Amino acid sequence: MNDSKINGAVRPSRNFMSTSGATLDLSNCDKEPIRTPGTIQPHGFLLTLSDALDVLQASENVLDLAGCSAESVIGGALDAVIGAPAAQQLAPGLSAQRESRPAYVGTVTATNGRHFDVTAHRWDALLIVEFEPVGRPAPADFRELYPLIGDFLLKVNDTACLESLARSACQHIRAVTGFGRVLVYKFDADGHGHVTAEAKEESYASYMNQHFPASDIPAQARELYALSRIRLIQDANYRPSPLVPPANPRTGRPNDLSLAVLRSVSPFHLQYMRNMTTMASMSVSLMVKGKLWGLVSCHNEDPKPVSFEKRTACEQLAQILALCIESREDAAELQFRLDVRRTMLSVLAELTQNGDFVDNLSRVFPDLLRFARASGAAVVVDERILTHGDTPGREEIQGLVEWLSGHDGGELFHTDRLSAVYAPGTALIRNASGLLAMPISRIHKHYLLWFRPEYVHTIEWAGYPHDKLVQAAAEQEDLPMQLSPRTSFAAWRETIHGISRPWHGGEIELAVEFRSALLGIVLERAEQMAALASELGRSNKELEAFSYSVSHDLRAPLRHIVGFSDLLLESAGSEGMQQRQRFLSNIKESARMSGKLVDDLLSFSQMGRVALHPVAVDMNAMVARCLEKLEPDFSGRQIEWDIAQLPRAWADPAFLEMAVFNLLSNAIKFTARKTPARIRVSGEDLPDETVFHVTDNGVGFDMQYVHKLFGVFQRLHRMEDFEGTGIGLANVRRAVERHHGRAWAKSEAGEGATVSFALPRQPAGA
Repeated sequence: MNDSKINGAVRPSRNFMSTSGATLDLSNCDKEPIRTPGTIQPHGFLLTLSDALDVLQASENVLDLAGCSAESVIGGALDAVIGAPAAQQLAPGLSAQRESRPAYVGTVTATNGRHFDVTAHRWDALLIVEFEPVGRPAPADFRELYPLIGDFLLKVNDTACLESLARSACQHIRAVTGFGRVLVYKFDADGHGHVTAEAKEESYASYMNQHFPASDIPAQARELYALSRIRLIQDANYRPSPLVPPANPRTGRPNDLSLAVLRSVSPFHLQYMRNMTTMASMSVSLMVKGKLWGLVSCHNEDPKPVSFEKRTACEQLAQILALCIESREDAAELQFRLDVRRTMLSVLAELTQNGDFVDNLSRVFPDLLRFARASGAAVVVDERILTHGDTPGREEIQGLVEWLSGHDGGELFHTDRLSAVYAPGTALIRNASGLLAMPISRIHKHYLLWFRPEYVHTIEWAGYPHDKLVQAAAEQEDLPMQLSPRTSFAAWRETIHGISRPWHGGEIELAVEFRSALLGIVLERAEQMAALASELGRSNKELEAFSYSVSHDLRAPLRHIVGFSDLLLESAGSEGMQQRQRFLSNIKESARMSGKLVDDLLSFSQMGRVALHPVAVDMNAMVARCLEKLEPDFSGRQIEWDIAQLPRAWADPAFLEMAVFNLLSNAIKFTARKTPARIRVSGEDLPDETVFHVTDNGVGFDMQYVHKLFGVFQRLHRMEDFEGTGIGLANVRRAVERHHGRAWAKSEAGEGATVSFALPRQPAGA
């Protein structure tokens, strides 16, 4: 067991000796044309056929296995290679073959007496047919598949742990194939392989829980594993057999043997196997959601053939294992997301409460830590910084925010290696190796930050990950980069510093969703503040009008009281009783006007404070009550009343009666000069609201001043012409708006006016 000391490592050699003793240059193996090797493994032979089943190409070893040279069979019929009976037996299956994946088409006996399992597939504009020698004349027996799959399926239901299920798969595959070691190998986010399950003979070395570097399987090899789900190498010391002719006669290019069972593999990989003392291997891909999740990897210290039916059984079992992996991972992912979402909803519920938004965030800090599985969190709003848990200092956070604001991270920024992208992050490794940063404003430097501490851990590699060592040595000596197979697979430990635990994909997605909800709350608060500012502005204007009007309107009757009182005192004893009575009458009327003004002001102020108690209101009865109260005001006048059948309203009766009373009073007042006066009260039910209108044929008003009509102390006529305090319609609007309704008016000067208001319809079930 060795520990990681890269600086003192010995650079491995770049070239290796092949089995023939020649030097093997393995530079740039990751660019090797592994799909078009031009050769096959020699334990079987390969033919490419036309649709008429004429031979277009043959592997050179057809001479060894079928007794005829490749050159002699090119252009001839299939029966020239394997004999007429065998060709006739295969003809129906070959003609019907349309699949790209190799399919079993039969077992035949060739002219030379040898038996072959035959598979075929269409690829690269050809029908590719492969012959593998077997010791039986009978067809492949797939009955071995059913007990294997059945027994494994029973264990699926009994095994909750995924690692135990993978171990069971290893044991079943080893029992079927006889390989000395079978392991399940999972790829991590960086492409490194991690052995999660193993079954082996006692004499074989264990790789359990060890890691294989990503460079062991180059990207193009991984792509091929995803395309071709199973690959067998019977003997790592084989001598490849070339195709004759070497170019595909249909395309003029080297044959694409991606799906061929006998495809020759990279010399690099064969050397890798020999270094590992593995003379035979079989790999079965584990595909989860269309991606290469990992491999079932089988090793044997001696060459080992595996028949087609056994390979099929292993491939089926691996597919079942992949489905189980997908199902278990989906269940775990769903549970994880549900837990995170539950926490998120709890946080959002708290943030929608009234109060300062930043203070609300600070109150839910414990839930925020649980949401992101973080050790520290901070809220930054301008110069205000609130922290919770283990976080960097105030100055470090401020510097980090400055850096974040200069790097457009979109909706979210996250890293598990902050020091790699942010130079000052090297000083924050202890408690901020990982960072999840969420901007909570599109304009200002406002951020919600989560911190994760350094996660110091040790990875046990199955040998030196030499790709790193060779690259470092090459860079030091200014040499071109070259790769070579590893020569050692002894366990080698590497301690990882400066990174945190990675951010889970579900955390990132839900954090983006959380940000959208958070911005919605911020926007709602901004709209509330804007509405409040608008209301405050309107209130200020009303207050200005109020101050001016009170000083003007209240001063006038008081001046009258004082003036007539002075006249009364000055005329004491000299004037007659009739003049005194006139002075006293004027004083009384001025005092009455002052009292009414104060009463109306009190009513207006109470309108914004008193709680509403809405019920269903009979509007016909309410109008009748208001007219009864107003009768002294129009007694002796000729008024034609037109009261329509009115719909019911949903409102506070006291507020609504005050509004109706004011509207009727106004109509009576402004029709004083009309004979006859005509006043109509009507209403209508609309889908979302109930509307009422009071129409008269009075003096009306100029519509260019309609915006002043509902203002406090706003008059569109002289007080000398029409007496009043100027608060009545302001009270109407205030009462209607308290019910979330609206009020408006239409008129033409001299032609009368219509004042209307609308109230929301009665809620369902109310």
